Amino acid sequence: LLSQNSFGRTEVIDNTLNPNFVRKFFLDFFFEEKQNLRFDISHSLALSLSVTLPLPLSLPSFSIFLFHSGIPGKKLGAIIFAAEELSNCRDIATMQLCANKLDKKDFFGKSDPFLVFYRSNEDGTFTICHKTEVVKNTLNPVWQPFTIAVRALCNGDYDRTVKVDVYDWDRDGSHDFIGEFTTSYRDFSRGQNQFNVYEVLNAKKKGKKKKYINSGTVTTGISSEWTFIYIHFSCVSMCVCLCSLTGNPSQPTSLHYMNPYQMNAYAMALKAVGEIIQDYDSDKLFPAYGFGAKLPPDGKISHAFPLSGDNENPNCVGIEGVLEAYFQGLRTVQLYGPTNFSPVINQVARSAQDVTDGSQYFVLLMITDGVISDMVQTKEAVVNAAALPMSIIIVGVGPAKFDAMEELDGDEVRVSSRGRFAERDIVQFVPFRDYMDQSGNQVLSMARLAKDVLAEIPEQLLGFMKTRGIEPRPPIPPNPHPLTLGYSFYTHTSA
Repeated sequence: LLSQNSFGRTEVIDNTLNPNFVRKFFLDFFFEEKQNLRFDISHSLALSLSVTLPLPLSLPSFSIFLFHSGIPGKKLGAIIFAAEELSNCRDIATMQLCANKLDKKDFFGKSDPFLVFYRSNEDGTFTICHKTEVVKNTLNPVWQPFTIAVRALCNGDYDRTVKVDVYDWDRDGSHDFIGEFTTSYRDFSRGQNQFNVYEVLNAKKKGKKKKYINSGTVTTGISSEWTFIYIHFSCVSMCVCLCSLTGNPSQPTSLHYMNPYQMNAYAMALKAVGEIIQDYDSDKLFPAYGFGAKLPPDGKISHAFPLSGDNENPNCVGIEGVLEAYFQGLRTVQLYGPTNFSPVINQVARSAQDVTDGSQYFVLLMITDGVISDMVQTKEAVVNAAALPMSIIIVGVGPAKFDAMEELDGDEVRVSSRGRFAERDIVQFVPFRDYMDQSGNQVLSMARLAKDVLAEIPEQLLGFMKTRGIEPRPPIPPNPHPLTLGYSFYTHTSA
């Protein structure tokens, strides 16, 4: 990780084409922001790799191939990422290890042993977390004491498997494998008052009875010092108000004005929020609806119609598909009214009602001019939806007063209907006009918009899961084959 303004750098590993870096990097992850990372690799060629942070957090580990930009199809290897949410464990352990009667690997000497510690991941793979120094020319090494954070060793799970490999160091990087053993931090910690002894086994070295040969033993002692979140949505729905109060889309005064050179406020809000939240949608298919318009051919008013025009399939592919359907809808429907919120809220709620086991969570994004014609019914719909795995994001566009929206956003006073209060706050409202950058920097202003409208979603999701006693499920096993499609990366060569 090399650059002038780098976040951090790995250690240098000599004489190997398959480096396994020990140094880890701790990053604050913000769900509501798009966080881009760039990796620069020091090599005979200057290589760069760009990824978006939700990508590595959505998989326990994954690989991306590097290609030579000057020679199409020429692979330069693969870079492998592993990411895991850190626990709150703040324990620190100090260990010292020694070994006895290890295998002799060097022709003119004994062995130059060192240890490599691996933590087990949630998907069953192992990630390197510590490497000891090399002790030269001995079969009975004593390594220096070292201190390691327990969460680096096992992420605070005392029973998680820890694997330790024993190698004989070679100058050319082709270190000889002596053997391995597995343990856990709980087992390690039992050595606080006594030593633990582990047999070092080499699975590739078999005796006549087909049993593993013991390649020596490793003894460890330990002392402890006590020092004092992946969100995944299965369905994100988007809904746009198409009422006549917003004006004729062909006129510059309209909030829906289809400017060939610049997106209108509705489109900017869709893009800003959608680009962030789409990273958490399982299939990138977004049900997109409009409300408050007359539909062809008979001019019937609808408060929940698919922008795509396909009543059987309201899904749009990606945020670009949503924008395309939105502009297509402006050309085919007649903006009318009234502005009823409850129909589309109830429609999404019916889908959420079918799945309450925690396997799916629904998010509804509504973009409107601020006028609500069915406030009583909308409050009833919100109260009912608060008991479901569902959140509602409302972006108010235009100069109207948004008092009704503030009432739905129950930050201070919980929404109620007919004497019933919503069991949790599921609505987040922001006025779009507060994010218009006077300097014309739309990228920055839309980033701030997305950050604020999405800020409460993680807490709302966790609130639902905790009140229902739903525990996190094991992660989906990663694809064993390196990924070659669907990721943003680039290479740069220099003389």
